[in-house]
Amino acid sequence: MSRRRAEDLIRSGRVAIDGKKAVLGDRTDPAKAVVTVDGTPLPLRPELRYVLVNKPAGVVSTVSDPQGRPTIVDLVGAAERLYPVGRLDIDSTGLLLLTNDGTLTNLVTHPRYDVEKTYVALVNGNPGSAALRRLEAGVELDDGTARARHARLATQHRGRSLVEIVMTEGRKREVRRMLAEVGHPVVELTRIAIGPVRDGTLEPGTWRELHVDEIRSLYAAAGATWEDAPTVIDEAASE
Repeated sequence: MSRRRAEDLIRSGRVAIDGKKAVLGDRTDPAKAVVTVDGTPLPLRPELRYVLVNKPAGVVSTVSDPQGRPTIVDLVGAAERLYPVGRLDIDSTGLLLLTNDGTLTNLVTHPRYDVEKTYVALVNGNPGSAALRRLEAGVELDDGTARARHARLATQHRGRSLVEIVMTEGRKREVRRMLAEVGHPVVELTRIAIGPVRDGTLEPGTWRELHVDEIRSLYAAAGATWEDAPTVIDEAASE
């Protein structure tokens, strides 16, 4: 959380330290103090960061790239070592999380936690109800069956359509392969939401810190809470 965001929360009276309303300038011992926002305890882990990035096309969703292409981490330029939470392929755009919270990374990326990711795809053709039902019922791909949680037609114009599709897993180029399989190849693909987190104002190539309530909502979307002890990603293990 950014310092400015923290100060805004304190000014609005939403932060308490050991049950007492916090004021600007208060100091705490992270090992002993109980800090709450709107009554919910926060883990005082200043080394944890949560960043939301709007990935543009041409940027790879990795920490580094042997081919020298720009990476999602380059866009942020953080002093800490941050890691992408899942991936978007190089041609896709939209929202991507970066963090060093290993617990949250696992909750958001593992299919068993059912955290939804919402995409908008510009496709060739005009998908009918049969194609949309097939996306939800399951499409056979070379690495197994892929199913959309929801799929709906948003708009149609001059032989192309916008399809909104909600997924709970993230196999390589899965959405693109699914839509191609039902006869509607993707022209452009954008992720517009990660669980409950959305931001239609974030410009491509820019980023911001997640708000406290957004982090809390991501844990809740996976059926967990911040009390489930966030863990810092082990840099050596993640190489």
